[in-house]
Amino acid sequence: MTSARIGDHGFLADGRSAALVDLAGSVNWWCPARFDGPAVFGRILDDDAGHWVIQPEADFATDRAYLTDSLVLRTVFTTATGAVAVTDALALEPGARGHDIGRSSPRVLARVVRGLAGEVRMRLRYRPRFEYGRVTARLRREDGRLVATAGATRLDLRADAELSCEPAEARGSFTVRAGEVRQFTLGYAPAYDAAAPAPLDADQVIDNAVAGWRSWLALHEYDGLYRERVRHSALVVQGLTYRPSGAVVAAVSTSLPEKLGGERNYDYRFVWVRDFSLTLEALSRAACSDEVDRQFEWMARSMGVIDDGPVPIMYGVEGERDLTEHHLDHLTGYAGSRPVLIGNDAWRQRQTDVVGEILGAAWMMRDRLDPLRPDVRQLLRAMADRAAHDWRLPDAGMWEARDAERHYVSSKVQCWAALDRAVRFGSRLAEPAEVARWAVARDEVRAAILAEAWSERAGAFTGVFGSDDLDASVLLMPLVGFLPATDPRMRSTVRAVRERLADGDLLRRWDGDPAGFVICSFWLVGCLAMAGEREHAGELFERLADRANDVGLLAEQIDPRTGEPLGNFPQAFSHIGLINAAGGLSDLDAGHRVLPPAPDRRIPVDKWS
Repeated sequence: MTSARIGDHGFLADGRSAALVDLAGSVNWWCPARFDGPAVFGRILDDDAGHWVIQPEADFATDRAYLTDSLVLRTVFTTATGAVAVTDALALEPGARGHDIGRSSPRVLARVVRGLAGEVRMRLRYRPRFEYGRVTARLRREDGRLVATAGATRLDLRADAELSCEPAEARGSFTVRAGEVRQFTLGYAPAYDAAAPAPLDADQVIDNAVAGWRSWLALHEYDGLYRERVRHSALVVQGLTYRPSGAVVAAVSTSLPEKLGGERNYDYRFVWVRDFSLTLEALSRAACSDEVDRQFEWMARSMGVIDDGPVPIMYGVEGERDLTEHHLDHLTGYAGSRPVLIGNDAWRQRQTDVVGEILGAAWMMRDRLDPLRPDVRQLLRAMADRAAHDWRLPDAGMWEARDAERHYVSSKVQCWAALDRAVRFGSRLAEPAEVARWAVARDEVRAAILAEAWSERAGAFTGVFGSDDLDASVLLMPLVGFLPATDPRMRSTVRAVRERLADGDLLRRWDGDPAGFVICSFWLVGCLAMAGEREHAGELFERLADRANDVGLLAEQIDPRTGEPLGNFPQAFSHIGLINAAGGLSDLDAGHRVLPPAPDRRIPVDKWS
């Protein structure tokens, strides 16, 4: 098993897929067809699942950074004899700029080795393993390339170095002196495509990728607090976006564990409806309005007509519904953490909070959505109707419990939010009688939450109706406008959560959660700020943001004892949490109201407040 830790990895993206490269110059993960496609390098899950390393032969020190305003990674290796830089990028379409990047990327991984000082003897090892390490490809030389084929996959390696070619891997050594450059490209194509992988110049790939990412970022100006952190996180979220559809995946990896050696190892290379509202808020705060439009178009198309079954909670990047889980029993897993899974059976669950995320996003984007398209109006009405019905049902909750359904408070709160936003839309969404029915249901949900979610024993709103057990998800209550953060019950809840679920600056989701959950900690930032504890909120934000790795990437969770990132990586939810927390602090400093008050019942329900 590679000794690289989760946080040792940098992240490359091309609008369709992503790669993870560690501090030692090893590409340990790449699914070239698309984010959720089969991996050709899977070393992060098993040492025999494939990798591609370029590194000095002698002992070395490493320093790395993204080239400014890009997802192009430059790693400097320093040895006793000299220094070299290895610059890595996934290719964008030549000449594509702004919102056009990534729509038809050529699926090429480029690596450029440049001598900086003295001379350094380098080694290369190339071991492709297709379909998550199940298939060992045969290598052959063809017109100056090393062609690897097996099953449905073809890879072409073009190397500016002499390589010895064995049946299943290639090796080589070469010396790089100051000023010298060696170029390497690895192109992917389906085995039965008429066209071979694109033959691109590695230096040109690097230059074009830098220009492409910078052109995208230049269109999205953010003027609030923590500008550089927000811009970088926006770039990461864009790198997690499948550009053909506009869908944002939760992470680029599968089965990286929440706890080392544990069993909660899931595939996150899909699109969760829950992330939708928070993603749109983040994109809006980062001035990514075009991405907002595409996200809503994707959601309406993916949802289709809602039937009587559970509202879908997640999709593949092109709107696929069936994400049935499969075990990869041949893989040992990261640090021995098994099972290793592809697919995610959470797609079968009822999670009633998703209706709130969809209607919340629509309300937030109402100016851009006005007038509502027929398909969007139909979707929003269906979500309001489901909220009015489903709030009484138990569900799996936002943490996707796999044992039993319960009456999760965060799900009820989001059903309330769905109905509240539907009422705010008023006649733009439905006839007055329907809106009035939603208003009645909204008030019923609110009354039930206030009666059943509060625990005198805990002195807090708890995670499940009738329970005394705390859950950090109740921090969403003020963030969605259910109660002000200054309400005595919310103050008591926040205090209880901090006292019993916090470990330093990190919040666990519940008592016994193995690590701090990053976005919950950012929710606490928002709650503290809204409650008037602005200084504490800012200090907590900065400590959390500093938890990112050396190139500014956040995982899903962090071990409070060791500081090690855990879970799938990089995690969209965590970067979205950073963006929204920074934006919320900026709004409060500017005196902006987080959410307008609910419409007065004495005025028409179609009042646009």
